[in-house]
Parts: sequence; structure tokens; C-alpha cells
Amino acid sequence: YEISACLVGSEMCIRDRHKQMRLANKNYTFFTSKIFRLSIGFQRTLGSVPERSPKFSKLNSSDLDFFSEVVGPQGFLTDPQDLEAYNVDWLGKFRGNSKLALRPQTTEQVSKILQYCNERKLAVVPQGGNTGLVGGSVPVFDEIILSLQRMNKIIAFDSVSGALTCESGVILQKIDEHVSKWGYTTPLDLGAKGSCHIGGNVSTNAGGIRFLRYGSLHGSVLGLEAVLADGRVLNNLNTLKKDNTGYDLKQLFIGSEGTLGVITGISLACPYK
Repeated sequence: YEISACLVGSEMCIRDRHKQMRLANKNYTFFTSKIFRLSIGFQRTLGSVPERSPKFSKLNSSDLDFFSEVVGPQGFLTDPQDLEAYNVDWLGKFRGNSKLALRPQTTEQVSKILQYCNERKLAVVPQGGNTGLVGGSVPVFDEIILSLQRMNKIIAFDSVSGALTCESGVILQKIDEHVSKWGYTTPLDLGAKGSCHIGGNVSTNAGGIRFLRYGSLHGSVLGLEAVLADGRVLNNLNTLKKDNTGYDLKQLFIGSEGTLGVITGISLACPYK
């Protein structure tokens, strides 16, 4: 309603500035009360959020020891100050209460983490660059944050076909700068390209300003690697643009936002500029 009011007000202001000023004074009370009622409704909605499910376990010292051994000191965060950036979304609107953030460096580490969490019934939330605006990358309660920040290597690039293979934690801008050396570009471009991860882009099926020219990521992603909830690894890092052998499983993961598995590697078709 507030946005609608601003748009309507701007249009009327162009037509007649003085008339708009009079209307603004008259309608201010209406829009203010409307926004207030909406905010109360949102508070009631937020108040109806279900409580933490009792089927999920809580962290204990044995869990912390296991995770510390898997990822090492560089990939193990428990200090509240270090966790602040992981618990809050980019807008500062949504806030979780996680007590642990894990930053694995290999697919094998991700597999061990998810297998253990599946057996212990520990809730997990995958996180990329945490640049989303809808709170999907931060915990709702005290879930373990699985950050892919350290999985940031570009594995290979074929300068003939334009096929790039990389880990999911590579920043989008880094990919664009890398392939531009051979005259290629990325099929998507976002305002957050300096901090968003390609894994997060694929997991949310991000579009961006190049969508109309190059289409969605369903057509640009050639293959991917993902770790399922029980720790099994789906390795489908193909770089063929035409591959009709078997099921096209990668399509299920594009836009799935971590609900089917955690994407750890991606093969991307980069178009020529």
C-alpha cells in the first residue's frame, strides 16, 4: 500500500503539483492508518510461526567435537560475534539463533556433515553469499549453518565450448572476470554479483538483467554435483551441451533452494560476448 501510494502520488504530482499537495494532506491519515493496520497484521502472522519441532535434536559437546574434526579450526565457528553475519540476512530483517556455522572446503566434508546430521536429526540450513532478500539463507531457529564460502575454486574452463566447471562457493563476478579473458561472459548478472555465490544462484534459479538474452539457468547449467541429505554424492558434472542419456536430474536441483540437497559443484555454459 505504501508503494502504491507513492506511485499514485508521483503521477498526480506531475499532473498538478498543487493539487497533489492538497490531496497528500487529506489522504495522509488514510495511508498511515492503513500501513499501521497492515503492520499489526504482520505481527500477528509472525506470532503464529510454529515452534521448533521436537523431532530435531540439539547440539551437544560430542557433535561439536565431530564437526571440529571434520572441517578443522578454519571451518568451525561458534563465537557469537563470528556468527552474527551468518545469522542475519542482508537486509537485517530476518535473524536466526544458530550456535554453529560450518565452512567445509571439500565435497567429502559436506558429505560427512550431512550424513552425521541426518543420523543425529540435526537441522541444517545451507548458505552461500547470504545476499538474498527473503531470508531463505538464514536459520529460523538454531539450525546448523552450512556455509559454502571456502569452496571457491574454479576447476576448469574450455575456451572452445565456453563450458566452465567450478565449486559452488565461487563469487559470480570472479567467474565473469575469469571467462572474459577468452571473450566469454556469464549468462546471468546481478546487483550482488560481487558477493553472491554461483551455487546460491543455481539453488534459487536467479535471473538477473541478462535473463531475456540468455534465458534461465535451466538452460545454462550443463551439470552439477550435489550432496543429498543422507550424505550420498550425486556427481553429474557434465560439460556436454547435448546429453540425453538418462534422467536430467540437475533440473530438479535448480531452484530447489537446498531442499533436495546441497549443491557443491557446477558446470556452466558461458556465452560468447
